[in-house]
Amino acid sequence: MSADDSIADFASRDVEVDGVVKTVHVSGSGPAVVLMPEMPGISPDVLRLARWIRDADFTVHVPSLFGVDGAWPTAEEGIAVLRRACVSAEFRAFAGGGTSPVTHWLRGLARSAHEECGGPGVGAIGLCFTGNFALTMTLEPSVIAPVVNHPSLPQDDPAGLELDEQDARAIRDRVERDGLTVLAYRFDNDRWCTGQRFAAYRALLGDAFDGRVLPGSSANAEPPPFFRDVVQTPHSIVTAHFVDEHGHPTRVARDEILEFLRTRLHPPKGR
Repeated sequence: MSADDSIADFASRDVEVDGVVKTVHVSGSGPAVVLMPEMPGISPDVLRLARWIRDADFTVHVPSLFGVDGAWPTAEEGIAVLRRACVSAEFRAFAGGGTSPVTHWLRGLARSAHEECGGPGVGAIGLCFTGNFALTMTLEPSVIAPVVNHPSLPQDDPAGLELDEQDARAIRDRVERDGLTVLAYRFDNDRWCTGQRFAAYRALLGDAFDGRVLPGSSANAEPPPFFRDVVQTPHSIVTAHFVDEHGHPTRVARDEILEFLRTRLHPPKGR
């Protein structure tokens, strides 16, 4: 893929949470899954993942948080989007900033999606810049299937979690109280999401943190320009660095994520 995606098979709607309005692209039927974009936005690779989720019998909600929706991720424009996000009041890109305020809006989106779609709860998938947002969204009771993919914030602290202390305690208590599992992925040589960060998640969540590490050598060697020239490391397991081959580690990870969602959001009758 090297062209923009028209997103024509999604319905675009404006969603308001406490006076803040954002565009959300929605498709499918069944329990809701909120799929957050990675830098530099809702790329064709992110939309490919959204379609896989939709085709697994979920209603996928893709909120527009930064960048141009559907745009192919070039290096020049991607750098501009990243710089704007790093200084935005909605995000806490650096150590000491605490929890990103935009997660409050995302929790409201999950709540309204659950009311609309029904089912036992909502799945939340974060990617890169939004990776940790999936964990923070568990502060919303409807979120029961969080997937944290290669979380890159805070950018200047490899062991940081982009959480203030109060939210960290509340998340740990929610996970323990409701028996949640937090599924997470990273490449072993990812410079933006290091082993130190996964160790910090495990220190916070204990055995509830299911962190899985893939060999960086398995990453797609020809990702889009933003990932090749700016990210410069194996990073995006189920999007830019995904390899769609039977038995490939990234495809196995994709299938594990879909099964994680099915198990929690499509439980067998009687459970």
